[in-house]
Amino acid sequence: MESYALLIAATLNAGTLLAIASLGLLINEKAGIVNLGAEGIMLCAAIAGFATVVHTGSDTMGFAAGMGAGALMAAIFGGLVIWLNTNQYATGLALSLFGGGFSAFVGISYVQEKIPQRPVFAIPGLSDIPFLGSAVFKQHPLVYLTVVFAGALIWFLYRTRSGLILRSVGESPESAHALGYPVRRIRLLAVIVGGALCGLAGAYLSIVYTPGWTQDMVAGKGWIALALTTFATWRPARVLLGAYLFGGVTMLDFHLQSIGVDIPSQLLSSMPYVATIVVLALISRNPRWIRINMPASIGKPFYPGS
Repeated sequence: MESYALLIAATLNAGTLLAIASLGLLINEKAGIVNLGAEGIMLCAAIAGFATVVHTGSDTMGFAAGMGAGALMAAIFGGLVIWLNTNQYATGLALSLFGGGFSAFVGISYVQEKIPQRPVFAIPGLSDIPFLGSAVFKQHPLVYLTVVFAGALIWFLYRTRSGLILRSVGESPESAHALGYPVRRIRLLAVIVGGALCGLAGAYLSIVYTPGWTQDMVAGKGWIALALTTFATWRPARVLLGAYLFGGVTMLDFHLQSIGVDIPSQLLSSMPYVATIVVLALISRNPRWIRINMPASIGKPFYPGS
């Protein structure tokens, strides 16, 4: 039973990483912007957060540095695609490639660095409950805050005027502009917030999830986060559920190895990516379902006055 409790705990940990990044990308896409640079943003944020903790010893400063790096890169991306009307997909890919190379260059001197011993988190009283205590109530605070944030995002998008305006910009920027809303500024703000969340995910990776720095340590999680927004049909609750599903698939690799299942490690390591392809293939069989939920102007440039 203890091994299954540890599997659930690891699933929540891995799912949190994907959920933070996916919720950020969902905010982007609700405003009509597709950012394919998530992988590069997360890598730069991971080294920024890790380096900050190395020099300051503060996790809070590390998370702030990761969010700052993510917001800065997203702001540059936003300026290019929103004001200069560069192609969103090409610019995002360029950002991802840049982030991979830049983080590798900056991180050379941090490969062997260590950060202070991680504190052990536990909710008093609840952490002593058999099975559930180990599975659920001994997580990093950010795991619980991510669930709270997902709930707050649902409320913001579907219960507030600001959320309605954000969604209207993603559905019909021309109509929003005609009503007097600053479409470009709203889109830029959404992109920056989304980038900051991707940055937080990158910092969480290098500070909490696997403390340390290695080149390309994000290992495709940025692309899985992008796929999750489609998998969840742009719904925050489904993003959270999907993140835990993919987190569980990732952790199943280690669990099966620990109980002696004789399956090639290469096959087990590929399971999260195979699951991503399978899920997207299944969803694509119902294009009407995607069309109903997908923001109508996603990926499309907006030209004021045209």
